[in-house]
Amino acid sequence: MILDSTSGISGVSADSKSLVNKEKLDADLNRFLTLLVTQLKNQDPLEPMDANQFTQQLVQFASVEQQIYQNANLEKLVALQNINQVGTLVNYIGTTVEVTGADLLLENATAKFSYTLDETAKSNTISIMNDAGDVVYTMDGQLTADRHEFVWDGMGKNGVQQPDGAYSVVVSATDAKGNPMEVSQTSFGRVAGAGADEGQVELYLGQIPVALERVLNIKETPPPI
Repeated sequence: MILDSTSGISGVSADSKSLVNKEKLDADLNRFLTLLVTQLKNQDPLEPMDANQFTQQLVQFASVEQQIYQNANLEKLVALQNINQVGTLVNYIGTTVEVTGADLLLENATAKFSYTLDETAKSNTISIMNDAGDVVYTMDGQLTADRHEFVWDGMGKNGVQQPDGAYSVVVSATDAKGNPMEVSQTSFGRVAGAGADEGQVELYLGQIPVALERVLNIKETPPPI
């Protein structure tokens, strides 16, 4: 969050919803006051305008403005909470975490993932894709009902070493009747950083953002051999 001392709402970023609403309210209020002044100038002195209507409108403007300022304060509190949460994530940096999902980090020509079959599979094919969606590696997966781990050395199906970076894993298993099976997946990666995006606190495995609730295990990263 960028603090903008000129916004009129201290501590609210230039693109916050509260600031946008405040600017719209100011514009609407200016138009209302301009119209009101024009009406007052041109009213019939013998039949003056009823003040109740525009008084009620002014009260409504004030009520909306108060709500906007309350929302702005909530935004600041959320931003401060995010900062505090990000600060607590510093200890994650440099550790190795296991996270749910199909994301896969290839680092130093090594990537590790797991998949779990709840029942024996009839067939199982594992595909690894790069960030462009191209399949760079395929293999036959295990068929037994169990948790299985695999370490990929980054070697592509064409025998070419793939670059470090973000990949994804698709485990396509079928049951005895040939129907697709649900397969739970996890992957492992070293935490390189942490941050908050739109209120979501995240860890970064390389360039892969991972929500904190996806983290299953945290371990000390072993020193290089």
